[in-house]
Amino acid sequence: MNIALWIVQILLGLAFLAAGLLKATQPKEALRAKNLNWVDDYSAGMVKLIGVSEILGGIGLIAPWATGIAPVLTPIAAVALAAVMVGAALAHLRRKEYPAIVFNIVLAALAVFVAVGRF
Repeated sequence: MNIALWIVQILLGLAFLAAGLLKATQPKEALRAKNLNWVDDYSAGMVKLIGVSEILGGIGLIAPWATGIAPVLTPIAAVALAAVMVGAALAHLRRKEYPAIVFNIVLAALAVFVAVGRF
């Protein structure tokens, strides 16, 4: 079980780091050009905040458990990222972007798996 948790933690952490870096460093126009049209519903600052949250969550999935420093932060980060994915799913539901909801649900389920496994 520990190996499965590590695999999911690392893959999920890298996915959130990549997505967060994209949102935190790119202007809304560049994100829109990448077919992330949901950015039109939010201010540039909010998009950056979402990106920074994803970066911190991605780090939180891996670093605390790997270092043994405050390992309780890993399942807390997983719960927080699951909540972010629920919010993202609701935003996509409001925009009728149904394929994106499936992706959000999968990421949320993986985050819940890490949270339950590490608590």
